Amino acid sequence: MPEALATTQPERPGYVYMLATCDTGRRKTYVGWTYDVTKRLEAHNSGRGAKATKGRRWALIHSEQHPSKSAAMSAEYFLKKDRSRRREIVSNYP
Repeated sequence: MPEALATTQPERPGYVYMLATCDTGRRKTYVGWTYDVTKRLEAHNSGRGAKATKGRRWALIHSEQHPSKSAAMSAEYFLKKDRSRRREIVSNYP
């Protein structure tokens, strides 16, 4: 096996994040994953984020680091489905 193929790059950590709307009225949340939480929040707030987040201002209320993209995507899936955990996270946000 060639030397170049034998070496693998370590995986970048991925992050699961949860956003909440900043506007008045009923608070909406959004869960996603990314490699860079700050840049992703900027994208959501500038209208370049997911379709569901367009037209609103968002605040980061939760993030967690995972060792790889696949681990972050898996955690995102479970957080999206776990409504009670999402409510708990929102209730701890001012």
